[in-house]
Amino acid sequence: MKLETPLLLLQSITAEDWPLFLRLYQDPQVLRYIADPLAECEIRARFEARLPQWDKHGERWLCLVMREKISGKAFGITGFRPEWLPFQQAEVGFGSLPEGQGKGYGKESLRAVLDFAFSACGFHKMTATVTEGNIASRSLLESCGFQLEGTLRDNYRLAGRWCNDWQLGLLAPEFAAIRG
Repeated sequence: MKLETPLLLLQSITAEDWPLFLRLYQDPQVLRYIADPLAECEIRARFEARLPQWDKHGERWLCLVMREKISGKAFGITGFRPEWLPFQQAEVGFGSLPEGQGKGYGKESLRAVLDFAFSACGFHKMTATVTEGNIASRSLLESCGFQLEGTLRDNYRLAGRWCNDWQLGLLAPEFAAIRG
């Protein structure tokens, strides 16, 4: 699978992308709102779960590596986990190394992923769960049309404490209206 934007190439993750995946899951800045530090064997298991061919009717994440078009440098991953039955929904997710942040790549890649999910795959709704306090991720989602649907109280345990999660959603007709 390959998606292309003006600045980026988004390609299915392969075995050769292990160093990037490992870096993402070992970088404290990236993990701050995502997960507690994991053992390398746990990171490897998450990585390998994303390698098989993706199917929108399955339960595996569509995991795309984000690369700068000009340099070919990989800096993050993006994609979504389908929940096709019964309501054609999927949960979007993304992560970027610090050197890929603040350049507009997140918004550009998220728009491409949303376009693929809604236009090519026929999903009705995309959701996102963001740990409360992760303003950058919430702002990125809202800039692409996501709306806050609620706060899930004490929904996630991170760094030894309970955290609230923001639940956001975007419907296919809303995305179509934004795209024009």
